[in-house]
Parts: sequence; structure tokens; C-alpha cells
Amino acid sequence: MYNKMWYQTQEALNSLLDKESQKMIEPPKNKVFIFQMLATFYIKYVQIFRNLENVYDQIVHPQKRILIRKILDGVMGRILELKNEMVELELTEFHYFDDILQDLKLAPQQLDIPIPKYFLKERLDVIRGRERILAQILTESGLDIPDVKYFKSLPLEQATKFIQIAERARQGRLRALFMKQIYLQEYRARQSKLLGDKADTSIAALRIQKVWRGFHQCKKTAREREEEMIFLGMNPPPLFNEVSATIKQAEKVNCLRSNVQMEHEENYQEAMITIKEDLKLIEGQDFKESLKDQIRQWFIECRNLTGTFPDYPEPEEGGSAIIFSDKTPEQVIDDIIASQEEEEKNKKKKQKQGKERKDKKKEKAQKATKEKAKEEEEEWKMSPSVFLHSMEEGNNLYKDTWMNKDESWNFVQSYDPEMIKQEKRKELETEIRLQVDELMRQELKNLKLAVNREKELPVKPKKAKKKDKVKRGKKGKKDKDLTADRTIESLYKELVEEGLLIRARKVNLSDYIGEYSYLGTTLRQVAIEPMPSLLDVRQLITLYGILPLGSAAVHEKAPLVKSLLLAGPSGVGKKMLVHAICTETGANLFNLSAANIAGKYPGKTGLQVMLHVVFKVAQQLQPSVVWIEDTEKTFYKKVPNAEKMNEPKRLKKQLPKFLKLLKPDDRILIVGTTQRPFDAELQSFCKVYQKIILIPRPDYASRYVLWKKIIQHKGGVLSKGLNISCLAKVTDGFTQGHIVEVVKNVLTDRRIRQQSRKPLTAVEFITAMATMNPVYKEEEESFKNWYAKTPLGKRRLSALNLGGKEKERAKGKCAHLTVPHSSFLPSCEPTTGAPSETLKPIISTAPGDKDGDCSPMQGGVESRKEERQDGQENGPVVLSRLPVSTEAAAGHVEPGPAFCLGKKWDTMDLSEVNEC
Repeated sequence: MYNKMWYQTQEALNSLLDKESQKMIEPPKNKVFIFQMLATFYIKYVQIFRNLENVYDQIVHPQKRILIRKILDGVMGRILELKNEMVELELTEFHYFDDILQDLKLAPQQLDIPIPKYFLKERLDVIRGRERILAQILTESGLDIPDVKYFKSLPLEQATKFIQIAERARQGRLRALFMKQIYLQEYRARQSKLLGDKADTSIAALRIQKVWRGFHQCKKTAREREEEMIFLGMNPPPLFNEVSATIKQAEKVNCLRSNVQMEHEENYQEAMITIKEDLKLIEGQDFKESLKDQIRQWFIECRNLTGTFPDYPEPEEGGSAIIFSDKTPEQVIDDIIASQEEEEKNKKKKQKQGKERKDKKKEKAQKATKEKAKEEEEEWKMSPSVFLHSMEEGNNLYKDTWMNKDESWNFVQSYDPEMIKQEKRKELETEIRLQVDELMRQELKNLKLAVNREKELPVKPKKAKKKDKVKRGKKGKKDKDLTADRTIESLYKELVEEGLLIRARKVNLSDYIGEYSYLGTTLRQVAIEPMPSLLDVRQLITLYGILPLGSAAVHEKAPLVKSLLLAGPSGVGKKMLVHAICTETGANLFNLSAANIAGKYPGKTGLQVMLHVVFKVAQQLQPSVVWIEDTEKTFYKKVPNAEKMNEPKRLKKQLPKFLKLLKPDDRILIVGTTQRPFDAELQSFCKVYQKIILIPRPDYASRYVLWKKIIQHKGGVLSKGLNISCLAKVTDGFTQGHIVEVVKNVLTDRRIRQQSRKPLTAVEFITAMATMNPVYKEEEESFKNWYAKTPLGKRRLSALNLGGKEKERAKGKCAHLTVPHSSFLPSCEPTTGAPSETLKPIISTAPGDKDGDCSPMQGGVESRKEERQDGQENGPVVLSRLPVSTEAAAGHVEPGPAFCLGKKWDTMDLSEVNEC
């Protein structure tokens, strides 16, 4: 099954790589088409990524998994590259693919990017060991305080009074029930006396039948109505929320598959060692002797050809592998002759280099000017991809090795010994070659001494040594280790005790509930910028935070994101997203918030030591997340008097230096969260945080899903009396935090037990919500305005303004009025300065032409002067250039003022010129 899925996914990847290579050669010119192309590639790569992740998680063949992992990392990196291209093109972090999803016939849920399970699976033992050490340090230092509810002890008198009140209430309820029964008995006795023996049993039976039939019909109608709603898809089936037996069986199979994977991997690693040892015993000695014979033959042939023994290649150059890299002895001799000729040519080239340097400087200056001009003329081009090559390699390897491979003998899907032999044979050859090179290098020395009586003197590279010394000295100053005498374990313990390294809460990213924005594309077409949905925020966290931190191969080559800022009102889930990043990647969580570091490591040296220790531990135990809560305090415009003692701006100058130390190999992410970003200095704020994600309050669709999921999660039962749609509509402006708090307050243990006889209603939640303050539109607008001042927001605004101006210019292109005199037709040039007396092409817009398109008339050229009846010439005439609409371009315009015709330029007033 999974082999077939892999085959289909590879076919889809192969066709997608072909399409992408074609589009790279001839990219579209229009920005709309460019975005459509990038978005289509992005969506298709996401579908391939989803399938490959599933295949890699379930397939048990160890050698297949190595290739799938390589392709999976390549696809993951390509998704990040395409996302970066779309951000640079649209100048926004959020994109909407409604129309493309409709064309591809995909649901919005299929756009969700999965988190590979191997992020945690392959590091499970390391993560568990680190959690045990962290828990041990916290318990030893007394920082691990469990959440225990403490109850106040009551005095004996008060306790007895409470018991008495409860007991009296119980007895009162029982007495009331007893009195009710007595009243009913007396009522029946009175009724029987009044009726006497006249009661008719047939009438009584008829009444009972009537009530029963009505009750039965109501039940039947309600059942049929429910079945109809289920059939139409308006209501879920009865066992919708329960886990089916097939899903339970599938989970068991997944567990078995993971166990088989581990067994096969262990067998594969053992086979790698045993097969290599067997090859060494069987083929090693023969290969060693044949290699010696080849090298000796090379000595003799070179001696016969050149008269001297050759120089043996150094180990850095590759040793004897360079000499016999799939070459015949004749080719080796030709290479030696060619190398001698090259040496002679190099001597002649050195003489010409001095002249060429001067010419190059001139050429470079000319090229720079040409390149600038070309860049202005050139259209958009996709930046070169780092991951396309690795994906193509993996695809070709699949075609050559696995596509048509007969695996009928390997039903268990264990390792293939022949493939291991091919790999290990190459490794063994390189190892034996190194040993043979040492022996033959010594043998060559002995031959030179015996035959030519030559002695080799060691060469002293003085210049190289000096350079090394200078480099080492510079490195020593930069990379000075302040804690060289301490172990990582001791530094780890110190950070935990100081509260700088904290335990991340177990929260998955899937717990961040949200819904797709279905109106994003429609709103952008009407020039309205939509607020991002919670699902869009979750995707950005996956792309910028989780995928690069989880895979080292992706982090090294993908567009580097060192820092991330989550900005939004209180209660939208910023802290939860930080903990979700750590949970999904198994990362350490360092807390460098202004409130947390207050009073710790005082002074400048203390601050340097703190950052050094954090960076050192984070680098050694990567992946790591450095979290700065309320990060606006670090970049305050003006520190409030109440917070001056805490020194909140301690990290302001150090954070940019910290970011410079991060390299592509370091899987460390700085995440800042803020609910008041407008209190910070924008320039320094945006310098530190590379990506800024604005988290909005949830929209109607997200609120609807949130209410349903949270009520069910807290033990609530969704009944017909509970109108979720009404709750979602009424709670507009409230955040996820508000909804969670309300559900927690309403669904107490007592209320959960009462649900069977008293179902939940929307009024209970609304009354609890009424005491809370929502996020008003003014606050949301302030976040929008702040984001518009960020670098990406400014670029988008300027691009939108330029686009608007271009549209206005396109609408206001020149079209020409019909004037009463045939010889005075206006040209497409503005009337600034003195009019020229040269002949101008007469330009007009015919009814069949496009709107505002200036084209020359068939009449060719006419003079801009008018001859009077007496033969004399009038002065030049001024004609105005007016932007007109499509109707004006089609000729439906009234003629201009006739008195402008025939008047001289120097005799006209300014008012007359403007009127003309």
C-alpha cells in the first residue's frame, strides 16, 4: 500500500519538477500570473509533502527510508523557498488561494502543512532523558511546586453549623415530598367520592390510548426528522464523536509498524558492519595487491616516458585516486604530458596578468553600469533554488534503483544485502587506498634514492604559517569562551536554578484551533485588506518556526529565519504558540523576558556572562527557543517610573549582537511576544525581529469551531438547546482566552453531572461572558496601523499606492476632442512652454480603438498655423490636453471654445489660456 503511495507521489513530483524547469526558462511577465504560478507550485508541493511524510512514517524498509528522507527534506525546503518568493512578490506574510483551490478541486484543510513525526520519533530517548534531568533539578532546588488546591481550615463551631444547615435542608425536602404524597392521596379519594361507581372503563382506556398514540407519534416524527437531517449532512451521525473500531485497529497497526521499523533499522546497522568485515576478508587483500601493481606500473611507465620518477600526489589532493580515476595507462601518460605543457603556459600567462588587470578594472566599471541598466529593464525572475538539485537527484535515484526493482523475494521488507555490498565496497576501496598510498609513497622514495640518488627536502611554507597565526589571533579575540572551565551539565543546572531555562507545556500546534478564511481573495480583489485567520497564523508558525528547527538539513539551506515576533491583543494564544513550537520540535525553552531577568546577573559583565551561557547551552542542546515575553519592554520609547528599577532595556543593545552570532548550522530561534507593540521604538524593534506575525481576534468561523471544541474538551455535551451559531455571533470581539475561561467557569464538576437532566444552554455562557471586556475595533485598528509602519507593511502600502496610480494613469490616457476647425487638432503632448512651429503628427482616438490609445491619423502631418483670408498667418494656437473617459475617446464630446482658435500666444491672458 505505502509502496504504491510512494510510486504515485514520485510520479507527481517528477511531473512537477518538469513543469517548474519549463517555467524557470520562460517565466510569466504579469505579476498576477506569477503569483498564480507560485501558488500552484506551493499547493502541489504541500500535497506531495503530506504524502511523503505519511510514507516515511509508515514504510519499514530501512534503505528506502534513507532516500525518502532525502526527498522529504528537499520538498520541505522547496516549500519554504516558494513561501519566501510569494512574500517578496506580494509583500505580505498572508496569502489566499481560494480560486486556485477551487480549480484544483481541493479542500482548504488539504492546505494544512503537517509536522513530520520523525522530529520527535528519532530523538525520543534524548528528549525523555533531558526531561528527567530537568525534573530532577527542579525538585532538588524546590522550584517544582505542584498545582495543589489548598482549603482553609474551619473552626469546629462553624463546621457543625454548616452540617446542621445541610441536614435541616435535607429533612425539609423529604418532609415536602411526604406531604405532597399525602395531598395526592386525599385528592384521589375526593374524586372517587364525587364520581362514585359511575366511572366508565372504556372512556379511561380511550384516554390512555389517546395519550400513548400522541406520545408515540411525536417520538416517531422526531426520529424521522433526525434521520433526514443526518442524511442531508446537517447533523452528525450518532456515533460521530466516538472512536470507531477501525481507527483503533489502525493505531495498533501503526504501533506494530514502528516496532518493525526499529527492528529492521537495528538489523541494517549490524549488517553494515558485518558485510564490510566480510568484504575485507574476502576481497580486501586482492584489491590491495592489484592496486600496488597498478601504481608500480605507473612508476615504470612515467620513468620510461619522462626519464624521472613522478611526484606522488598528496593525501589532500586525493592520493592515487586521482591517477587511476577510471583511466587507462595511456590516458594517464597523456595527462602527465598535458600537465607539463600547462606549466609552460602558466609561465607565459603570468607575464600577461599585469596588463590584463588594468583592462579588467575598466571592464568592471562598464559592466556595473550595464548591469544596472539591465536590472531596470529585466522582468521578474525566480531566485535560484538550493533544494531542486537534491530533489532531482533523489528522483533519479528512485528511477534507477527502486522504480522497476523486483522485490518478490523480500516480503518482510528487510534490508537488501547487495546494495550494502556496493556501498561498502567503495568505502573499503578508499580505506585500502589510503594504506597503499602510504606504502607506495615510501617505496617511491626508496626507488628515487636507489636509482636517481635523490633526496627530498621538506618544504617550509613560511607565508602560510604567518597567515595562520594572524587568523588564529583574530579568532581567539572573537570567540573568547567565558566559561571554558565549566561543563555543559553545570551550566544547564545553573540556568534551570536561575529560572532562565524553563519547562515547556505539552501543547500541540493542532490544539491551536482555527478556521480557513474563505473571503480572503474576494476582499483583496475589492482592494480591502482582510485580517488573517487563525489557520493562516498556524501555518506561518509551522513554516517559520517548526520545520526549520526540526530538520537540520532544511535549516542550513532554507531562507534563514533567526527571529520571530508574535504581536496581538491579550488572549489570542501567543504564549501557547511558543510552547507548541517547543513541544513539536523537542526544543529547549529559554525565558529572557524583562521581568524574568530582573535582578539576575547584574552589571554589564553579568549580562554578557548570562547571554554567553544561554547561547552556549542553546547551541550544544539544539534545537532551542529563546522566548522574550512582553518584548516591547526591552525596546521602550520611555520607561515608566514603576519599571525603572527592573531595568527592562538591558537586552536592547545585546540582542542584535546575539543574532549576529547565529549561523545557519545553529538551530536557535528567538521568539518575542507582545500585546502593546506601539509602546516600543519601531526602528530597533524591527531590526531585531526578522518576521512579524500579527495575530488577530478570531473571526466568526473560528469562534464557531472554538466553542464546539472547547465545550466538548471540558466535558460538555452539545445538545439541540445549545445554539453554537448564536454563541459565535454574540461573542464577536472576544478572544480564545475569554472563551476558554468562560467554559471553565460554567462547566464545573456539578454542572457536568447535571447535563443528563438539564442540558446546556447558550444563556449560561453569555451571562458569564458579559463580565469580560472584548477587543474593540479601535484596538484592532491600532494594531493594523502599527503593522503598516513596519518595513514589510511600508513596502506593501507603497506598492498598493503605485498600483493605484498606474490604474489612474491608464484610465486618464490622452484622447482628443472634436474641434470646429479641421486644421487645429491637438497633439498628445502637454502645452508647457512655448509651442513649437514644427510639424506634428495628428493623433486621435477612433471609436474602434482601445480606451486612451494614441494612434496617428491617416491624414499624416498638418501644420499648427492657420492662414487668414488676406493671406497673412496667425500666431501659433494653444490647444489643451484633457484626460477623458471611454465615451470621450469614442468621440461623444462637445466641441471646445471656438474663441481659442486663431488667437496669438502673446496676446492671450492667463485666464484665456486656462479656459482653452
